[in-house]
Amino acid sequence: MASANFSLQTTDRKRLIQDRLVRWIVSFGGLSVLASLIFIFVYLAFVTFPLFSEAETSWSEGKPISLDAPIVFSAIDDHATRTVFITRQGNVIDKSLTSDEMTSKILLPKLLSVEPIGVNQLLLTATDGRMATAAIKFQWQAEHQRSRLTLELPNADDWVSVTTNNSALVLSTAERHRHESVYAALDSAGYLHLVWQNDRVDQATGIPNRVTDQLSAQVFVDEAEEILLTPDGRTVYLRAGDELLVVNRAGESLNVREVVDLSAPTGNRVTKMQLLAGAHSLMVEYEGNRVWQWFDVLENGVRTLTPIRGFQFDAQLQSLIPENMSKGFAVLLGDGTMQSVYTTSEKIAPSSPLPTKRVHAAALSMNNQYALLLSDSQLYVGHLDNEFAEVSWRALWGKVWYESYPEPEFVWQTTAGSDDFEAKYSLVPIAFGTIKAALFAMLFAVPIAVFGAIYTAYFMSSGMRKVVKPTIELMEALPTVIIGFLAGLWFAPIVETHLPAVVLLLVALPLASLLMGGIWYIIPRRYTSKLPSGLHPFTLIPVIIVVMYFAMGYSSELELWLFNGDARVYLAQHGIDFDQRNALVVGFAMGFAVIPTIFTIAEDAIFSVPKHLSDGSLALGATQWQTLTHVVLLTASPGIFSAVMMGLGRAVGETMIVLMATGNTPIMDWNIFEGMRTLSATMAVELPESEVGSTHYRLLFLIALILFSFTFLVNTLAEWVRQRLREKYSAL
Repeated sequence: MASANFSLQTTDRKRLIQDRLVRWIVSFGGLSVLASLIFIFVYLAFVTFPLFSEAETSWSEGKPISLDAPIVFSAIDDHATRTVFITRQGNVIDKSLTSDEMTSKILLPKLLSVEPIGVNQLLLTATDGRMATAAIKFQWQAEHQRSRLTLELPNADDWVSVTTNNSALVLSTAERHRHESVYAALDSAGYLHLVWQNDRVDQATGIPNRVTDQLSAQVFVDEAEEILLTPDGRTVYLRAGDELLVVNRAGESLNVREVVDLSAPTGNRVTKMQLLAGAHSLMVEYEGNRVWQWFDVLENGVRTLTPIRGFQFDAQLQSLIPENMSKGFAVLLGDGTMQSVYTTSEKIAPSSPLPTKRVHAAALSMNNQYALLLSDSQLYVGHLDNEFAEVSWRALWGKVWYESYPEPEFVWQTTAGSDDFEAKYSLVPIAFGTIKAALFAMLFAVPIAVFGAIYTAYFMSSGMRKVVKPTIELMEALPTVIIGFLAGLWFAPIVETHLPAVVLLLVALPLASLLMGGIWYIIPRRYTSKLPSGLHPFTLIPVIIVVMYFAMGYSSELELWLFNGDARVYLAQHGIDFDQRNALVVGFAMGFAVIPTIFTIAEDAIFSVPKHLSDGSLALGATQWQTLTHVVLLTASPGIFSAVMMGLGRAVGETMIVLMATGNTPIMDWNIFEGMRTLSATMAVELPESEVGSTHYRLLFLIALILFSFTFLVNTLAEWVRQRLREKYSAL
């Protein structure tokens, strides 16, 4: 028997090479996509990771310095090139940290005392009892790479005298607010005096005149220990032991607004109090190593000083230093360590050891990047790396009680027009807005897309399907910016003007379609059979047109009948707000953009069901609806589920439609007549305005990471469910 020898022909060899080449190209493309996804994830995580890093402090070697008198004021510039110390008698010691040069001079002659007030400000008291304010400033000299000390001293007419009826002053403080200086003093007779000095322009001559006014009121307080004044000169805090008097300046009078028991939160004795940056919060120190933040809360039209949050430390408090440009503070503890605390986020940095336990003076730079310590004859400078103190998991995902807010809330607000503004970085409102927008879009898109796919793939004639399916697929090519533009500038005003009609159409159109279907079923078949096959859906078009005509044409009458002429006023009276660009508009517009995606994938899945399955079901006596529900839809369920998940991913990541068709307000309300702000819209709006490397910038990358992770998880879940459905119904 002859043996057959197989030989690889030239054409077969070329085909083999081509197959391997294509396999390598496809494999390389798949691996490239996977590598790209991993790279994007790693890059987003790399930019985001520093937000959750711990604070670090590094101290320089001690520099020798000779200071004799007790120090009442100390400061360091923003570049750690110069420090200044001031004694109670007004001796100014200016020391350069770059050249070790040190100068000493008298601030002003005939000074009785110098007290620190505000941020780099001093209260000067002369030997004759008059008072004035001075300011310490550092001016950066770029050519010399160092700062220069500048003292803003009072002029002769800046000094003020407090009229006390020959009673000695017990406590005094002051604040400079724009062009006004305000002084608060308590005398031994129990009278509180408020003196303010400003320049008023004469309307006739245009020449500014220095005007000094005074208000006095008796306050009943025993052995007052501390007095604080807010920078606007409107509120005075007067503490005697655990009792605090809050005195307000209202017009031409001083009124004791309330008397507060400061010991209420802990039951411990109060040791000291200070104003936090912005002067909206009062930081109160207690025995037992505790600090509480208090600020005014407006409730029922009445402001009440309220304890908000407390901080417990493991060692005795030696000194509390409020940060100058943020809502944080640093504490020096008795065990020779320092901790940084950010009040709003309640983020407490780990303890860092100090270079010495004997601290005579301490200060923070204006930018909170450098710390100054004076110990005996040594000067230490520390670099503070705590750039993202305002970010914590609690601040991002929990309710936070912000200053001037009546209660804890979820708030996303990164910019404002006020210098007292504190950035608010809660991700919950914009995550909620993303879910809200996607939900309303899917509620509109899924029924239309899935039912349309079922009819097109299973009931529609082949000739008509060849026209309908490509037409709907072409809708996906329409730019979303055009859809958002039309939704915001054309469709939103229509909804606002014809609100009752639009809401009515949401119910009337499906009911009218079902009614038409019932009528078509009742009509004898000898009449309906005359209509060419495939044109049956066109019988709905006149019905839809008529329903829309009557609803839109009689919208005013409907509004007058149901809502007394104005639907928006009616909604407002029932506590429902209405915005022109709202979730209803977004649902229609984004649903219109999502429908082609869901329809195409679902229709292909249904149409791809093997013909022998439906034919076998029909041959066994099942009706078309029974075959559809028990065979076709079950077999196509993996594809339909994938279509819905693809549409959900498209809705979650949509940017331009929600950007243009909503008010972009980060509020948390399921009201369909109010807008929202989504994660993607937040990135699109705020990324161009954020400073590279800032907290805001990195939080936007965190938002991108959240969107990326959410999409990945949804797709993974969808693939898992799809495989389970395929395995379950593969026996069909």
